[in-house]
Amino acid sequence: MELRQLEYFVAVAEEANFTRAAERVRISQSGVSAQVRQLERELGCELFDRSSRVARLTSAGRAALGPARAALEAAAGLGHAVDEVGGLLRGELSIGMVIGCTITPLFVGLEKFHRRHPGVALSLHEDNSDRMVDDLHAGKLDIALIGAYGSAPAGLDSMTIVSEALCVLVPPGHEWAARKSVRVADLDGSAVICMPQGTGIRATLDDACAGARVSPVIALQATSADAIADLASRGLGAAVLSESMSADFAERLVALPLDGVPEPALLLLVWSSSSNPALRVLISCLTDAFGV
Repeated sequence: MELRQLEYFVAVAEEANFTRAAERVRISQSGVSAQVRQLERELGCELFDRSSRVARLTSAGRAALGPARAALEAAAGLGHAVDEVGGLLRGELSIGMVIGCTITPLFVGLEKFHRRHPGVALSLHEDNSDRMVDDLHAGKLDIALIGAYGSAPAGLDSMTIVSEALCVLVPPGHEWAARKSVRVADLDGSAVICMPQGTGIRATLDDACAGARVSPVIALQATSADAIADLASRGLGAAVLSESMSADFAERLVALPLDGVPEPALLLLVWSSSSNPALRVLISCLTDAFGV
């Protein structure tokens, strides 16, 4: 039994597909299939039901998945322990960043880490927050900057970067422009421009509207705060963004606090508990960069 066989087995189990698993471990599909078959022969049982296009774990496969993951983590921990003794960090870290959110301190932290530990390869991926949480649980990401509503996702360690209210942004000639604030109830039937589902700001807005039994008309959606503000400035609807985002558009839009939102919108760093020393050092660099 070889570690690569366990790696390929875990990849197929998590991807539920031999082709996607092969892409993930960067070898041919036939190579993955052959190694998994060899593992099955050594164990004396089939690990996957191959009767459909989805690679489903058999009962034996489900029993083997936990120990296989533990064996891979132990092997990685051995290498990390040796590296720590020698003062050397190497390997790979996969970082997630919520779409449409350019956060300079994140890049500052990555730069600081890279300068100190050039032997660790960094990869950066943009996605919506919900999918990144799933990827963290699946081990596809090591750490991610996400938007959330009310509290951090269950089962992950986290650090709060920003906790803030929502604002409604309208052009100066809008009927709400002279107000001091907008209530959630005012959004009922109104054209709203906001971020898509899967983002923390949208989850915060949706929950507030559901609690108030309000149904805004989601006229347009965009992942970029700049795009949302631009659409609002053209009179296509009222934009909903976080308080800090809204400040960037004060010259062309009137930002009004949105009253009646029970929980704040959060920007979080989240990660799965890990013995990886490189991840621990990266978290320290990001903590310094964000000043938290």
